Amino acid sequence: MIAREQLLLPAIAAEVAQGLRRSPKSLAPWLFYDQRGSELFEQITRLPEYYLTRTERQILQDNAGEICRRGGSNLSVVELGAGTADKTRILLSHLLRRQLKLRYIPVDVSRAALESAERRLRAEMPALDVHPIVADYTMESIRPGEVTGRRLVLYLGSSIGNFEPAAACALLSHVRAGLQPGDCLLLGADRVKSPSVLLPAYDDAQGVTEAFNKNMLARINRELGADFNLAQFRHVVEWNPRDSRIEIYLESRRRQLVRIGFLRTTVTFEAGERLHTENSYKYTDHALRSLLSTAGFGLERTFRDSQGWFGVHLARVPLFESDPQEL
Repeated sequence: MIAREQLLLPAIAAEVAQGLRRSPKSLAPWLFYDQRGSELFEQITRLPEYYLTRTERQILQDNAGEICRRGGSNLSVVELGAGTADKTRILLSHLLRRQLKLRYIPVDVSRAALESAERRLRAEMPALDVHPIVADYTMESIRPGEVTGRRLVLYLGSSIGNFEPAAACALLSHVRAGLQPGDCLLLGADRVKSPSVLLPAYDDAQGVTEAFNKNMLARINRELGADFNLAQFRHVVEWNPRDSRIEIYLESRRRQLVRIGFLRTTVTFEAGERLHTENSYKYTDHALRSLLSTAGFGLERTFRDSQGWFGVHLARVPLFESDPQEL
């Protein structure tokens, strides 16, 4: 595994410098995921309000056999934003019952999360060939090395919802460009539902999501020598029905000046001014199908939970232009 934390510092500095000059101010959500951020996110996935992880896990448990069968034989698995690969173990264990060897390439910006995943998977599945890659898959091409047979790319957790529609399409198009006809994408995407369900998932009673949001500022303090006072920012979550997305902000409680030593600059926040840290788009069936089709995939099968809150979508690079699609 190649460590790239030091190589990330210029990218962090560039994003912070650009983001705090924007009007309104905004920062890219990949800044959440240093070691502490990854730990906090793992806590979030276990919160009662955060339905996404447990719902997607149940869908995978209920449908792993069919997903693996449809994926084909002699598969290799590439996972974008793998984290600790907790849910992925469900699919990997099923695939190892179907084929003697399996190559798994998890990709994530968090080296700590990948190391944890690798240790656990090697202990539980000795036949699994694990090749972690520390990288930001949104910013650089992923070269999985020697891969034989068909590929199944996993992009779970509704991470696609963090991208603006055009950027989401560009990302999936980039994934498509690296695949061969017959290769598959398994995409997890959250669905539009009542704000009474959506909002608590991003503003939990224990304040873990608030700590996760503010950790972005703490990371800038640690890595860029800034002096953000986290107590002077408020965690704000809103549902935007027009754009079908959750919006997350950090709102300044008062007028304040923040110094960023590495950048040799000072940034002013007015009272009530917001720093936009994340969007989380929620998809209708039509929007999801359109996204996949525009990116060059044919939607083959959608798996949903009993409440219809979440969808796991198996899409394929068409063998022929007229390949049939089904829901």
